[in-house]
Amino acid sequence: MKNLIFPIFAVVLFFGCKNDKLENKNTNLNYPETKTVDSVDTYFGVDVKDPYRWLEDDRSAETEAWVKLQNACTSNYLKQIPYINELKKRLAKIWNFEKVGAPFKEGKNTYFYKNDGLQNQDILYRKLDDNNSEVFLDPNTFSQDGTTSLDGLSFTKDGTLLAYSISEGGSDWRKIIVIETETKKQIEDTLIDVKFTQISWYKNEGFYYSSYDKPKGSELSAKTDQHKVYYHKLGTPQKNDALIYGGAPEEKHRYIYATVTEDNNYLILTPRTSTSGNKLYIKDLSVKNSPFITILNHTDSNTSVIDNVGSKLYLLTNLNAPNKKIVSVDAANPTPEHWEDVIPETEHVLTPSKGSGYFFANYMVDTFSKVKQYNYEGQLITDIAFPGNGTVTGFSGKKDDSYLYYAFTNYFTPSNLYKFNPKTGKTTLYWQPKIDFNSNNYESSQVFYESKDGAKIPMIITHKKGLKLNGTNPTILYGYGGFNISLTPAFSIANTVWMEQGGILAIPNLRGGGEYGRSWHDAGIKMKKQNVFDDFIAAADYLIANNYTASDYLAIRGGSNGGLLVGATMTQRPHLAKVALPAVGVLDMLRYHKFTSGAGWAYDYGTAEDSKEMFEYLKSYSPLHNVKSGVEYPATLITTGDHDDRVVPAHSFKFAAELQSKQSGKNPTLIRIETDAGHGAGTPVNKIIELYADIFGFTLYNMGFKELPNKNNP
Repeated sequence: MKNLIFPIFAVVLFFGCKNDKLENKNTNLNYPETKTVDSVDTYFGVDVKDPYRWLEDDRSAETEAWVKLQNACTSNYLKQIPYINELKKRLAKIWNFEKVGAPFKEGKNTYFYKNDGLQNQDILYRKLDDNNSEVFLDPNTFSQDGTTSLDGLSFTKDGTLLAYSISEGGSDWRKIIVIETETKKQIEDTLIDVKFTQISWYKNEGFYYSSYDKPKGSELSAKTDQHKVYYHKLGTPQKNDALIYGGAPEEKHRYIYATVTEDNNYLILTPRTSTSGNKLYIKDLSVKNSPFITILNHTDSNTSVIDNVGSKLYLLTNLNAPNKKIVSVDAANPTPEHWEDVIPETEHVLTPSKGSGYFFANYMVDTFSKVKQYNYEGQLITDIAFPGNGTVTGFSGKKDDSYLYYAFTNYFTPSNLYKFNPKTGKTTLYWQPKIDFNSNNYESSQVFYESKDGAKIPMIITHKKGLKLNGTNPTILYGYGGFNISLTPAFSIANTVWMEQGGILAIPNLRGGGEYGRSWHDAGIKMKKQNVFDDFIAAADYLIANNYTASDYLAIRGGSNGGLLVGATMTQRPHLAKVALPAVGVLDMLRYHKFTSGAGWAYDYGTAEDSKEMFEYLKSYSPLHNVKSGVEYPATLITTGDHDDRVVPAHSFKFAAELQSKQSGKNPTLIRIETDAGHGAGTPVNKIIELYADIFGFTLYNMGFKELPNKNNP
């Protein structure tokens, strides 16, 4: 295979995708040649060709060469768009404001995150007094290019020790470092090869964490589906860490998390076989060699222990409560028949937090937050008022915290931080960003439109006030629709630049998400996954029918499961949108479960091996398998990262090759592959700014804008 690609490497890398007339966006592109191989899989007697299988090998020299060729091609195209640099400058300017996180107390010290503006990673500070602070951990010093990020923190109860995890190059694999907080000195060897973990201390003696055995083959793409919980005792080598749970061959627990309660009395285990549903076990740490006690031995619900007072446990569950509720039970007899409601289920989805000895019930009401404060007996203390409709996060802390903090945001309001006194109910503004953006000039409206089967789907449309509904507004339709994840209103610095140019941001709440509880999620999974695509297509049709935009001015965008959404939509309705922007997408639905932790996604997707019916259904919408010759697909910019070990970049690689080989007409089909970047978390600010400048520039250019639509009046 090397002999087939390297002879053309030097020539094509120099010229990229040769195009002498890029001032005409519809000029045909000469893409780098992508070879094909005779790879065939057979499912229930049906042969399925996979001609770009070789691109799944992320360690091969030929895949590396292909990535360089494609990036050169994409760069050559993008650099001739006249206003990408203007977008980059504007993004950098609006991004350059101080950002401050809520303070939190650990032992005798108070910490907070801050970013001066354009720092690639947020810095963790420690307060010295009311007016002075010191840098405690600066992730910008972890690597020269800013691609090593601080992932998680876990302090001992007295705050004297800290275990923190780091990610290198955006990978989900982590390292754990332990330091003394007083001196900031590392006190033992770094733990390596840790993935999908919490870090939970038991006293000052050691901590629990989770990981997989290092896979055979590529650590960025090889399958990892046996999660295990370990206990690391301080001062001992990692190889001696005790296996606490996991690894039994009879059942694969793909995600297992271990948490020690705040009082150090109990260890909680939540084994999962997929991304939805978990078993639940508890162990009394105050009794030596005590066994694990079963709370739930099945995965029919999402249930977790959220707090305890002595032996009284408080659980959040959707077992027989699709919108979730809080129950209490004694640790000695913790099974469901003994549960008692503390905060019963309502018609709205509950996401609670706790702090200062109270529960804060955050209800999602048509995606907007409504928060009620309760005591631990389930008595309502107060309804908390907010500045408007939006998303509220926070109200989390320890039992003895005197104050709690929360943030309020929506699609046009930057996140403001508030200080809350739980005893008096008094709220004061703690921090407000000084950003070069005037929220008063923008507005959001929520509409409910009808999907193909008659279901009512909410969508929030945000834009400048005074927008004319003339069908010519550049519009990004963004969606997700899966894994019980809810898209609630949240401010995005990048999206402000899009809206400044007269752009519309439309975000529907598709089935498959969690906005209306378990039934909403289950309405968009497995053999009902087409509902999600129909909801998204109906959102586009609504925007066009109501003159917000037209197909020539519409871009569809989504990431990860949302990348699947975009891929399925553009292959099912290729003329619906002018631009398609699938990011880090799940695009090969027949093989997604064969990489890293992908098998855990089967609750939402099913797998091609489940049954002939499931195979046929997956193949019917799998973006990779539904690209047809002779069809003009939208102008497409696929984005991914070479270190994405959650949705491996092979999905994007193969989809790009398939589109480039079959695209009819003159719309460009490009792939932008970020190096030393993963699924998104921890990406340096400079890379984020460059990415959005390219995305917005590509989108506007292919909508026919020769200059920025609102160049002189942002």
